Amino acid sequence: MLQPKKLKYRRPQKGRMKKITKRGSDISFGSFALKTLDAYWITARQIEAARQAITREMKRQGKLWIRIFPDRPVTAKGLGVRMGKGKGTPEYYAARVSPGRILFEADGIPLEVAREAMRLGAQKLPVHTKFIVRRDYSEEI
Repeated sequence: MLQPKKLKYRRPQKGRMKKITKRGSDISFGSFALKTLDAYWITARQIEAARQAITREMKRQGKLWIRIFPDRPVTAKGLGVRMGKGKGTPEYYAARVSPGRILFEADGIPLEVAREAMRLGAQKLPVHTKFIVRRDYSEEI
């Protein structure tokens, strides 16, 4: 699973989600992409499950890019722990995703295969998504 090698702060505060993303909202690498329509925290496990579903449907042809990285530690206290006594330990890592952010990109596969692969990957994610195609894409594969 994805997680950062090193952190500046081990237990950061949650913060607030921005309204709409400016960076990472355009297709950069591939011809097809999965774009989010919601703001949410996507865990490393969810990213990995979506990646596996997409790769399996693509039958390991073409190339897949993951455009998000789970760099935020999410903490939790154990069950039955009383109030106070500080913040809990990091349990897992998550990526903060705003509306308009590209999650996955793919290239080197036909349009219908890409559409089905991204649909299966989107089922593993807790956000509403949209399948998009590069503007200058032509069906010459």
